[in-house]
Amino acid sequence: MRRVSRLHGCLSEQDVLEVCDDYDRERNEYFFDRHSEAFGFIMLYVRHGHLRFVPHMCELSFYNEMIYWGLEGSHLDYCCQRRLDDRMSETCTYYAWLERMRRTFEEPTSSVAAQVLATVSILFVIVSMVVLCASTLPEWRAPENRSMEEQSRYTAESVREPSGIIEAICIGWFTAECIVRFIVSKNKCEFVRRPLNIIDLLAITPYYISVLMTVFTGENSQLQRAGVTLRVLRMMRIFWVIKLARHFIGLQTLGLTLKRCYREMVMLLVFICVAMAIFSALSQLLENGLDLGTKNKDYASIPAACWWVIISMTTVGYGDMCPITVPGRILGGICVVSGIVLLALPITFIYHSFVQCYHELKFRSARYSRSLSAEFLN
Repeated sequence: MRRVSRLHGCLSEQDVLEVCDDYDRERNEYFFDRHSEAFGFIMLYVRHGHLRFVPHMCELSFYNEMIYWGLEGSHLDYCCQRRLDDRMSETCTYYAWLERMRRTFEEPTSSVAAQVLATVSILFVIVSMVVLCASTLPEWRAPENRSMEEQSRYTAESVREPSGIIEAICIGWFTAECIVRFIVSKNKCEFVRRPLNIIDLLAITPYYISVLMTVFTGENSQLQRAGVTLRVLRMMRIFWVIKLARHFIGLQTLGLTLKRCYREMVMLLVFICVAMAIFSALSQLLENGLDLGTKNKDYASIPAACWWVIISMTTVGYGDMCPITVPGRILGGICVVSGIVLLALPITFIYHSFVQCYHELKFRSARYSRSLSAEFLN
């Protein structure tokens, strides 16, 4: 065996420890942290020239022991070679199927089935959003004699309504899709940490929480105050829109750009916060603190002035607040110009990162499209 031959050629204790797991110098004993019964069968091969599988031991596990000691599948007897080939073929088929399933659910452009699945998922998202928007219309809502808490509760009657049935079907589809993607994922911990999967959980979980809360509260008037919480949870279905990022390069590019440019985004927020603190304090002083005869009540405090600063720096200008003194208007002009300059400073870095992310995702999509075309032709 190759490992034993290497052990015979070792000249120092360090060389020995590179071949085996431990070495007792006093007893001159070598320790290998391997399967002892498998080693006995391997030693029988050294003595008699026949290598067979250990009974009741996995063929792949025994094959790993063989590789460790430097043996190959050709050293096995013919019957055991066939068993090993069959087992490896089954394992490769299983992993190939698992990888195909993972790509089908994770990469919408990887195959025809993936595109069909992505189309169905998009349709469910669109239907769920239409139902969510329609449920806020007065014609769609429950009768006016019912309270808002009662309208938000998942009762048996509400589940039988068309909107309840559609919502349950959509939730069932999203739940099944999330479970399957979790099962076929390579790394379960990494799957849970991915942003898109977190968004999926945020979109699915509120429905089940709402149902459980309704079941436990029942007709208890003290617990029906949870109706506000239920409405908030139901409105969290808006996160389903973000699920479209799994199927559209544009949304993926936006998310990847924000991830890579978080330093520039933080720098931008720091610029805005510093300018907001300075201009809000000055505007409050000029509009409400200097001239007692022309006090501007809109600038009664610095927090109130912060609202005017942020809409001025972003050039929105709702007009609900405006300076009335000459110094205040001069300060307002400086605030607007400063906002334009400060917002423009990090935009170049963000733009270049956006273009780079877009080309990367486009290249990956084109690669999967080529594999899709080959599959279609075959």
